[in-house]
Amino acid sequence: MGVKGLQSFMERCCPEACVTVNLREMARQHVAKSKQDYTTSVNTTSPTLVVDGMACLRHWYSCKDWVCGGQWREYMDVLKSWVEAFTSAGIRLVFFFDGVVKEQKRQEWVKRRRRVNGEVSRIFRHMKAHGAQPGRELFCLPSGLATFTSFALRSLGQEVYLSVQEADCEIASYARQHGSMGILGQDSDFIIYDSAPYLSVAKLRTDSLTTVLYDRQRLCQTIGLTITQLPLLACLLGNDVVSEEQMQHIRNDAMATYRINNPAPHSGAPQGQMVLAVSHLVSSLWGRVEEETGLIPQSLNLSASHRELLKSGICSYLLPGQEPLQRGDISALPFAPVFEKHVSPEILKACREKHVAAEGFMVYCVVYEGVTECSNTLEDEEDTELLPQALVYKPCRQLIYGLLLLHGHDGSTVDPLAVREWFVYPGNPLQEPDMVHPVPVSLPGDQPSLDLLWFGTGPEISALRLMTFLSIFDCHEFSELYGAIEDSLLAALCLVTYIVVQVKTLSQEDVDAYLSQAVCLRLKSPQELQHIKLPFVSSRAVQLGSLYVRGLSHLLGANCASGCPLPSAALMPWHSFDGRLFHSKYLLAHSGTEKTVLLDGDSSCLSQFLCLRNKLTETCRKRGRVLQSRPNVQSFKATPGPQYRERPAGRPPSGGESWRGRGETTGGHRHGGGGWRERDEARGDRREYENRERLWERGGGQLSRSHPHSYYNFQDGGPQDKTKQSRGRPYRSRGRYQLAPRWSQPPAPGT
Repeated sequence: MGVKGLQSFMERCCPEACVTVNLREMARQHVAKSKQDYTTSVNTTSPTLVVDGMACLRHWYSCKDWVCGGQWREYMDVLKSWVEAFTSAGIRLVFFFDGVVKEQKRQEWVKRRRRVNGEVSRIFRHMKAHGAQPGRELFCLPSGLATFTSFALRSLGQEVYLSVQEADCEIASYARQHGSMGILGQDSDFIIYDSAPYLSVAKLRTDSLTTVLYDRQRLCQTIGLTITQLPLLACLLGNDVVSEEQMQHIRNDAMATYRINNPAPHSGAPQGQMVLAVSHLVSSLWGRVEEETGLIPQSLNLSASHRELLKSGICSYLLPGQEPLQRGDISALPFAPVFEKHVSPEILKACREKHVAAEGFMVYCVVYEGVTECSNTLEDEEDTELLPQALVYKPCRQLIYGLLLLHGHDGSTVDPLAVREWFVYPGNPLQEPDMVHPVPVSLPGDQPSLDLLWFGTGPEISALRLMTFLSIFDCHEFSELYGAIEDSLLAALCLVTYIVVQVKTLSQEDVDAYLSQAVCLRLKSPQELQHIKLPFVSSRAVQLGSLYVRGLSHLLGANCASGCPLPSAALMPWHSFDGRLFHSKYLLAHSGTEKTVLLDGDSSCLSQFLCLRNKLTETCRKRGRVLQSRPNVQSFKATPGPQYRERPAGRPPSGGESWRGRGETTGGHRHGGGGWRERDEARGDRREYENRERLWERGGGQLSRSHPHSYYNFQDGGPQDKTKQSRGRPYRSRGRYQLAPRWSQPPAPGT
């Protein structure tokens, strides 16, 4: 991210350019200077920091728990405190988030996603080995954090924008045009842009409002360049547009020349010498008068393709008002929306406005870019029982695309429309996008036009919006619940019903966990949620938590496409999901806990839970989906050691027919060093579970009187003590990116 090695060079070899500043004092000085500067035409009523929201996510999400799906209410409190630290000092904040991934950076995006895939695999190995969340060294942001954070900040009254071009460029451009006091982020590209001072969010202390300012003027003095030469330096060192490998030969030549002219090595890391060597090269090239007017000196040894790439990289750093440096022919040109012919001009205008103002999701990227993407999700590549979220929600996305693009057409044209999807999921090598075709929404009568849904008025149109939204998730029956229950609960019911229909391995216990936590969440304070104790962490519950949160973003996309029948606030995770609460409900539900206990002994919650559960069960049954009870009673002794990671010495490499070879799953899950249960053992366990379930339903048995947060341990002498059983032929992990997808693509609706 940013310019390879530049920021570390400044910290190690150019400390005079790394200045500790107090933002309160900096704000006062900025206001005083602005009042004296009569040439400025910008509003100076309050000093403004432009914040790179994407760079702040890891610093904002300081919640202790991160694998269970997100501690969203706690996170909201963190954001509120962070914002107040600045506003109380009179500093105005303007936030920017990535709104698109430009194709010139797609390969870098893919490279990062593949790297994170490896980290996700290690996270799941750790959880299955130790029954606990890994340490911070494997920290992974909860799914959907960037999407929902922009909405969270808007709910706190902040000014938020999503980019339509490269976000770094829009941030630097805004800061330059509005005379901002600084850019707060963690990207060395902000050193290269000729814009406001670059301030480090990693070095920020909110209690004292101090951080480090990376001074580009002092950097230039140290390396002997002008500010206008920094873009060429950045591209030769390597950045997101021009990869490090593509300019390797230029750097090698520069390094050889530098060592000849400077026999005594520069103190510091080799990368420090590299920055100095390339700086000397750039200075020598641009020192020739006859080449000063060119964007790239002709004497630079480059092929035609590399010269064009370098030109593109340099132009990416040039901001509006810097046209004399030949900016105009690259990024300044407007582009036509990909599906411009399929929507009205009014829709195009509204679509862009909502996107820029962070009021929409998914719609702009589909209509303007013809592409959607989804980053890594906490999914276990070894668990073939649960579909990856990208495939679970694919039918839903197809209907959203159909609503946006088909407008009364069935899509069966000679050249059918297709949206490019870059979704990260196990088995997808990300070598090319999935081409996904829109599917028309099934409604009584013709599919309504987008203009009618977005701009129409009256109660009939409002009802049509709601019916369209519910139909995307095949839950039109739930329209009768609108107004009778909270909008957030209606959204949760819609989402869980959709998941149940799509994921055939979801059990009644899973549904009870989803619904009980949604109902109970409204009674919990952030502090109560933080203090929920979990006896261990279930890798399956982790994946189900991420699946739910990813579903909320699809609810958001469907809501935007349908004309917003529900307020966006109702679809936010802090109103219907908490990771630790869901995890506790999952463990309780799969332990056979009595429903009154599962609902915290609250009669109102129990009544609401049973109502939602019955509605879901009835709707699923109409679609041929009958839920079954499959308790997944786990026990865990978190004993660290390699024996949980590797096949124990002495275990035979094969021992009969594997579960994968039988072409079925048993419903068992890993626990405490054990493997997958054999088929007959699983059946025996299930009979015992069913006997217990009947006992609980009659109100008998000692377990029915347990405390709400008690968990049953069947490890000692119970039927779950299977750790000595052979798992048959062991599962051997094949290379992640050599895998063909292990899940067949779900059929498109109507096929």
